[in-house]
Amino acid sequence: MHDHAPAGGIRGASNRRLLALSLCITSVVMVVQIVGSIVSGSLALLADAAHMFTDSAALIVALIASAVAARPANERRTFGYQRAEVFGALINGIILIALSAWVAVEGVLRLLNPAENQVAAGPMLVVAIIGLCANALAMWLLSVAQKHSINVRGAYLEVMGDLIGSAAVILAAVIILFTGWAPADAIASLFIAAMIIPRAIGLLREVSSVLAESAPKGVHVQEIRDHMCTTPGVVDVHDVHVWQLTRGAPVFTAHVVVEDEALRDGRAGDILTRLQSCLSSHFDVEHSTFQLEPAGHVEHDAHT
Repeated sequence: MHDHAPAGGIRGASNRRLLALSLCITSVVMVVQIVGSIVSGSLALLADAAHMFTDSAALIVALIASAVAARPANERRTFGYQRAEVFGALINGIILIALSAWVAVEGVLRLLNPAENQVAAGPMLVVAIIGLCANALAMWLLSVAQKHSINVRGAYLEVMGDLIGSAAVILAAVIILFTGWAPADAIASLFIAAMIIPRAIGLLREVSSVLAESAPKGVHVQEIRDHMCTTPGVVDVHDVHVWQLTRGAPVFTAHVVVEDEALRDGRAGDILTRLQSCLSSHFDVEHSTFQLEPAGHVEHDAHT
């Protein structure tokens, strides 16, 4: 018997609206930063603009993935298309790593060629402040949705990288403005690259965990098994499998041995209800499948 999690149509539509609004904000700021980098000659500002560009691409990927994930299940895709969010996050992670490598190389080249560090700090500072405010707004818009969607989380992390990058550019602009020390711009670029890499690796690690069908982080199978065994009528729980289709969509299956008297008395339905309620309320698992077995039942595939 099953307890199916909702398809998440309302949540998915809300996520798409937030992603679309964030895309508009990011695209406008990206154009402003490109113009500002040309006017000021700032590599850090150009790096932040490039990050914005990849963010825009990533948000488009996230929007497409979110729309695909909202498609209903069918006879061939029995779990629906929620895994599309995972592949969207995978693309985002790869983009982040490629971006950080480019920024790092350009930053080192600027440090090795001081003559290229001619920066107009005034325009650089103004544009960086605009970017900081815009990124803060985009992060606020995505902050709730990213807790439930790995796809939105990928976009959220990229916007967070932009926010930190904008703060670094502001600091570099202030240093150049008051001291004239131009290498601060290249150092800010390297800082941006260094901040991007750990988040990208973390996102790719989470994607790998989902695709490998590992148990979700923080889920302890033995704890769930022990809790289920306290259900009246349950003798034992075995063949437990826990994985997730995407962030916030865990799936649970198990074989449950019940007392013979419970089956004869027609209490199987009550036991299933209690087990599903247990998983939903205590472990936040909404999609669960159980196979009820009488005591002494022998699995036919156990000997193959």
